Amino acid sequence: MAMGNIGDLFIEIPSVDSTNIYAMQQVHARMTKHGNAFFAHEQTQGKGQRGRNWNSRKDENIILSVVFEPVSLNPASAFQLSSAVALACYRFCKVYTGDEISIKWPNDIYWRDRKAGGILIENLIRGNQWEFAVAGMGINVNQVNFPEELPNPVSFRQITGRVFPVMELAQELCDHLQDTWSILLSDPEVVYDAYNAALYKRGQTVKLKQENRVFEAKIEGVDTSGKLQVLTSMPEVFNFGEVSWVL
Repeated sequence: MAMGNIGDLFIEIPSVDSTNIYAMQQVHARMTKHGNAFFAHEQTQGKGQRGRNWNSRKDENIILSVVFEPVSLNPASAFQLSSAVALACYRFCKVYTGDEISIKWPNDIYWRDRKAGGILIENLIRGNQWEFAVAGMGINVNQVNFPEELPNPVSFRQITGRVFPVMELAQELCDHLQDTWSILLSDPEVVYDAYNAALYKRGQTVKLKQENRVFEAKIEGVDTSGKLQVLTSMPEVFNFGEVSWVL
């Protein structure tokens, strides 16, 4: 099946509740296809990981959802797409923020110890067929004032002192997504290795919390199923949501 490049159709939306909600509505209505990108100037009900909200001021940040048709991928390997999207965002951000950028498991984008971006992927799976995925990306670009409840946000502007053309950057991010998508289809191992090479705190000892247990662990990497691999007194692995970082 021939597929267009990501961002070939770049749809600009003045205001929307959530680009992910909007894109998924288009998916269910069969009104969209692989590579379509939905960019919003304003998002009123942005969705973050695990039911959280994603806060973004109008016209100041990248608010982007991209439709994928991962029909050639196994739904059980959902982390492959997640890691590819995270890697694309990491490589895009690195162009502007320099080498202190990393991917915080599973798919947040960090500069030093501060969050520059987040990713939320929602899937449409029928039977054993992974028909669609919508990857929502929020990247802090020009915003300098954030709600107090956000613990550690940072933007390109805060890092560099520069103001950026947000929509042009969103289109550039689409190019990075296309590059990593192509690599994923041809050699997933390359994406997996690059993701781990960019992993936040890899090789370092951090504090983690699992329910009432707070413990120190050395971050070893992430396995191909997306589980975090750590070393305490013994090797341990955790699914997303099983442990949280104690910063």
